[in-house]
Amino acid sequence: MPTPAFWRRWHRWIGAPAALFLVFASVTGVIVAGTEFFGEDEALREANRTLVSAVHTDSPPDAWMGAINTAMASAAKEAPGAPIDKIAIELKGQAPVITMYLGTNTGGEDRRLLFDARTGKFTHSEGYADKAFINRVHSGEVFGDGGLVASMLWGIALLALTVSGFTLYWRLAGANRQGRTGLQRWFF
Repeated sequence: MPTPAFWRRWHRWIGAPAALFLVFASVTGVIVAGTEFFGEDEALREANRTLVSAVHTDSPPDAWMGAINTAMASAAKEAPGAPIDKIAIELKGQAPVITMYLGTNTGGEDRRLLFDARTGKFTHSEGYADKAFINRVHSGEVFGDGGLVASMLWGIALLALTVSGFTLYWRLAGANRQGRTGLQRWFF
């Protein structure tokens, strides 16, 4: 069975280099969480949470298909011949929207077109990427495949630190808890 010295040595060797990556993951994780929590999209989701959509499963197709057809016709004028990656339809809220995500003719993302979901009329266009930049930084994806591998490695390092730290604690607590009672038995 490995000794406490073995666990301390591995905890130190894994912990020292992993600390840099764990700080990076922590800082970018806080930014991602803050962006999600305080962002416009979250505010809109919260505002729409208690609303009920006017379109139901038994609604006739013209209750929503007409707006999609109008949106497609408007998109053909706004971006002739552009490939459509996906279409998202939000049917409830103060301003229901049809979002058309366009790609480029060579692959990749280009922009998204937004339409009023009630009328199908074009409202505006904006650039888009499949994932927000900060999410790609947090996952390591912004650095390519090597960044994703590094991200997986620092995740494994965190797991190894947790196991070795818990093992050290358990062994030290066992040695130091003799004759102690209550919380002092576990927090020495």
